Amino acid sequence: MTFYRERILPHLVDRACGTAGLRKWRAQVASGLTGQVLEIGFGSGLNVEYLPADVTKVLAVEPSETAFRIAGKHIGQSGIPITRIGLDGQSIPLPDDSCDSALCTFALCTIPDPEAALAEVRRVLRPGGTFHFIEHGLAPDPGVARWQHRIEPLQRRLADGCHLTREPVPMVEHAGFIVEELSQQYGAGPKPWSYFTRAVVTNPG
Repeated sequence: MTFYRERILPHLVDRACGTAGLRKWRAQVASGLTGQVLEIGFGSGLNVEYLPADVTKVLAVEPSETAFRIAGKHIGQSGIPITRIGLDGQSIPLPDDSCDSALCTFALCTIPDPEAALAEVRRVLRPGGTFHFIEHGLAPDPGVARWQHRIEPLQRRLADGCHLTREPVPMVEHAGFIVEELSQQYGAGPKPWSYFTRAVVTNPG
Protein backbone atom coordinates (compact mmCIF):
# COMPACT_ATOMS: atom_id res chain seq x y z
CA MET A 1 0.00 0.00 0.00
CA THR A 2 2.95 2.37 0.59
CA PHE A 3 3.99 2.24 -3.08
CA TYR A 4 0.38 2.76 -4.14
CA ARG A 5 -0.12 5.68 -1.72
CA GLU A 6 3.13 7.45 -2.53
CA ARG A 7 3.61 6.78 -6.23
CA ILE A 8 0.25 5.96 -7.82
CA LEU A 9 -2.49 7.65 -5.77
CA PRO A 10 -1.20 11.23 -6.33
CA HIS A 11 -1.58 10.76 -10.09
CA LEU A 12 -5.10 9.37 -9.67
CA VAL A 13 -6.08 12.28 -7.41
CA ASP A 14 -4.60 14.77 -9.87
CA ARG A 15 -6.84 13.38 -12.61
CA ALA A 16 -9.96 12.98 -10.46
CA CYS A 17 -9.68 16.46 -8.95
CA GLY A 18 -8.61 18.21 -12.15
CA THR A 19 -11.82 17.76 -14.12
CA ALA A 20 -13.52 20.57 -16.03
CA GLY A 21 -16.45 20.45 -13.62
CA LEU A 22 -14.21 21.14 -10.63
CA ARG A 23 -12.36 24.01 -12.30
CA LYS A 24 -15.42 26.23 -11.87
CA TRP A 25 -15.51 25.45 -8.15
CA ARG A 26 -11.79 26.15 -7.80
CA ALA A 27 -12.12 29.53 -9.53
CA GLN A 28 -14.98 30.47 -7.21
CA VAL A 29 -13.27 29.45 -4.00
CA ALA A 30 -10.02 31.24 -4.89
CA SER A 31 -11.84 34.52 -5.51
CA GLY A 32 -11.06 37.05 -2.78
CA LEU A 33 -7.80 35.53 -1.59
CA THR A 34 -5.27 38.24 -0.75
CA GLY A 35 -1.73 38.76 0.46
CA GLN A 36 0.22 35.86 1.92
CA VAL A 37 -1.85 32.69 1.51
CA LEU A 38 -1.49 29.42 3.38
CA GLU A 39 -2.70 26.41 1.38
CA ILE A 40 -3.06 23.11 3.21
CA GLY A 41 -3.34 20.05 1.03
CA PHE A 42 -1.63 21.82 -1.88
CA GLY A 43 -1.59 18.56 -3.82
CA SER A 44 -0.63 18.82 -7.48
CA GLY A 45 -1.18 22.59 -7.62
CA LEU A 46 -4.61 22.54 -9.24
CA ASN A 47 -5.59 25.85 -7.61
CA VAL A 48 -2.57 27.82 -8.79
CA GLU A 49 -4.03 29.09 -12.07
CA TYR A 50 -7.04 30.55 -10.24
CA LEU A 51 -5.13 32.63 -7.69
CA PRO A 52 -6.12 36.31 -7.99
CA ALA A 53 -3.63 39.08 -8.61
CA ASP A 54 -3.94 40.26 -4.99
CA VAL A 55 -2.10 37.14 -3.80
CA THR A 56 1.56 37.96 -3.13
CA LYS A 57 2.84 34.58 -1.95
CA VAL A 58 1.61 31.01 -1.32
CA LEU A 59 2.92 28.90 1.55
CA ALA A 60 2.10 25.31 0.68
CA VAL A 61 1.61 22.39 3.06
CA GLU A 62 1.70 19.05 1.21
CA PRO A 63 2.79 15.64 2.51
CA SER A 64 3.21 13.90 -0.86
CA GLU A 65 6.53 14.30 -2.68
CA THR A 66 4.95 12.94 -5.86
CA ALA A 67 2.02 15.37 -5.75
CA PHE A 68 4.31 18.34 -5.23
CA ARG A 69 6.54 17.17 -8.07
CA ILE A 70 3.47 17.05 -10.36
CA ALA A 71 2.65 20.57 -9.17
CA GLY A 72 5.91 21.84 -10.63
CA LYS A 73 4.33 22.50 -14.01
CA HIS A 74 1.74 24.81 -12.43
CA ILE A 75 4.25 26.49 -10.14
CA GLY A 76 6.57 27.17 -13.06
CA GLN A 77 3.81 28.93 -15.00
CA SER A 78 2.75 31.12 -12.07
CA GLY A 79 4.07 34.59 -11.42
CA ILE A 80 3.29 34.17 -7.72
CA PRO A 81 6.06 32.85 -5.44
CA ILE A 82 5.07 29.43 -4.08
CA THR A 83 7.06 27.79 -1.28
CA ARG A 84 6.48 24.41 0.31
CA ILE A 85 6.78 25.04 4.03
CA GLY A 86 5.53 21.82 5.60
CA LEU A 87 4.17 18.30 5.30
CA ASP A 88 1.43 18.24 7.93
CA GLY A 89 -1.60 20.51 8.19
CA GLN A 90 -1.95 19.46 11.82
CA SER A 91 1.37 21.17 12.67
CA ILE A 92 2.14 24.20 10.53
CA PRO A 93 5.62 25.75 10.97
CA LEU A 94 4.52 29.39 10.80
CA PRO A 95 4.19 32.14 13.42
CA ASP A 96 0.82 33.21 14.79
CA ASP A 97 -1.14 35.75 12.69
CA SER A 98 1.33 35.43 9.79
CA CYS A 99 -1.08 34.84 6.87
CA ASP A 100 -3.74 37.03 5.31
CA SER A 101 -5.79 34.20 3.80
CA ALA A 102 -5.89 30.41 3.77
CA LEU A 103 -7.09 27.89 1.20
CA CYS A 104 -8.01 24.23 1.29
CA THR A 105 -9.67 22.07 -1.38
CA PHE A 106 -10.59 18.45 -0.73
CA ALA A 107 -8.11 17.93 2.10
CA LEU A 108 -10.11 18.15 5.34
CA CYS A 109 -11.74 14.88 4.29
CA THR A 110 -8.37 13.09 4.50
CA ILE A 111 -6.39 14.81 7.27
CA PRO A 112 -6.42 12.39 10.25
CA ASP A 113 -7.23 15.11 12.79
CA PRO A 114 -9.14 17.89 11.00
CA GLU A 115 -9.86 19.67 14.27
CA ALA A 116 -6.13 20.06 14.89
CA ALA A 117 -5.61 21.28 11.32
CA LEU A 118 -8.36 23.88 11.63
CA ALA A 119 -6.92 25.08 14.93
CA GLU A 120 -3.57 25.53 13.19
CA VAL A 121 -5.15 27.42 10.28
CA ARG A 122 -6.86 29.76 12.70
CA ARG A 123 -3.63 30.24 14.67
CA VAL A 124 -1.58 31.34 11.65
CA LEU A 125 -4.37 33.41 10.09
CA ARG A 126 -4.46 37.04 11.17
CA PRO A 127 -7.60 38.36 12.87
CA GLY A 128 -10.08 39.20 10.14
CA GLY A 129 -8.30 36.90 7.67
CA THR A 130 -10.37 34.55 5.56
CA PHE A 131 -10.22 30.81 5.09
CA HIS A 132 -11.59 29.61 1.73
CA PHE A 133 -12.40 25.93 1.24
CA ILE A 134 -14.19 23.30 -0.83
CA GLU A 135 -14.95 19.91 0.65
CA HIS A 136 -17.12 16.95 -0.10
CA GLY A 137 -19.04 15.48 2.79
CA LEU A 138 -22.16 13.96 4.26
CA ALA A 139 -25.14 14.41 1.94
CA PRO A 140 -28.48 15.71 3.26
CA ASP A 141 -30.44 12.94 1.53
CA PRO A 142 -30.84 9.92 3.84
CA GLY A 143 -30.52 7.41 1.00
CA VAL A 144 -27.28 8.92 -0.25
CA ALA A 145 -25.96 9.23 3.30
CA ARG A 146 -26.62 5.53 3.95
CA TRP A 147 -24.54 4.65 0.88
CA GLN A 148 -21.78 6.99 2.06
CA HIS A 149 -21.58 5.18 5.39
CA ARG A 150 -21.49 1.81 3.62
CA ILE A 151 -18.79 2.83 1.16
CA GLU A 152 -16.62 4.84 3.56
CA PRO A 153 -14.48 1.96 4.93
CA LEU A 154 -13.40 0.99 1.39
CA GLN A 155 -13.01 4.66 0.41
CA ARG A 156 -10.67 5.26 3.34
CA ARG A 157 -8.57 2.24 2.39
CA LEU A 158 -8.26 3.09 -1.30
CA ALA A 159 -8.01 6.88 -0.98
CA ASP A 160 -5.48 7.25 1.85
CA GLY A 161 -7.97 7.90 4.63
CA CYS A 162 -10.49 10.00 2.70
CA HIS A 163 -13.84 10.19 4.54
CA LEU A 164 -17.22 10.59 2.85
CA THR A 165 -19.24 11.53 5.94
CA ARG A 166 -17.43 14.46 7.53
CA GLU A 167 -19.43 17.69 7.86
CA PRO A 168 -17.18 20.68 7.13
CA VAL A 169 -19.47 23.50 8.27
CA PRO A 170 -19.88 22.27 11.87
CA MET A 171 -16.15 21.55 11.90
CA VAL A 172 -15.11 25.11 11.01
CA GLU A 173 -17.72 26.61 13.34
CA HIS A 174 -16.46 24.44 16.20
CA ALA A 175 -12.95 25.71 15.43
CA GLY A 176 -14.18 29.27 16.02
CA PHE A 177 -14.51 30.54 12.45
CA ILE A 178 -17.46 32.68 11.36
CA VAL A 179 -19.16 31.63 8.13
CA GLU A 180 -19.40 34.54 5.70
CA GLU A 181 -20.23 32.77 2.41
CA LEU A 182 -21.70 29.30 1.97
CA SER A 183 -22.82 27.20 -0.97
CA GLN A 184 -23.79 23.52 -0.70
CA GLN A 185 -24.97 21.39 -3.60
CA TYR A 186 -24.30 18.29 -5.62
CA GLY A 187 -21.63 18.57 -8.26
CA ALA A 188 -21.13 16.36 -11.27
CA GLY A 189 -20.62 12.66 -10.62
CA PRO A 190 -22.02 9.98 -8.30
CA LYS A 191 -23.83 11.55 -5.36
CA PRO A 192 -21.94 9.76 -2.54
CA TRP A 193 -18.78 11.55 -3.70
CA SER A 194 -20.17 14.83 -4.96
CA TYR A 195 -22.06 16.68 -2.22
CA PHE A 196 -19.85 19.77 -2.09
CA THR A 197 -19.52 22.62 0.36
CA ARG A 198 -17.83 25.84 -0.81
CA ALA A 199 -17.35 28.45 1.89
CA VAL A 200 -15.46 31.49 3.03
CA VAL A 201 -15.07 31.82 6.79
CA THR A 202 -13.41 34.51 8.88
CA ASN A 203 -11.05 34.29 11.82
CA PRO A 204 -12.60 36.65 14.39
CA GLY A 205 -9.30 36.88 16.27
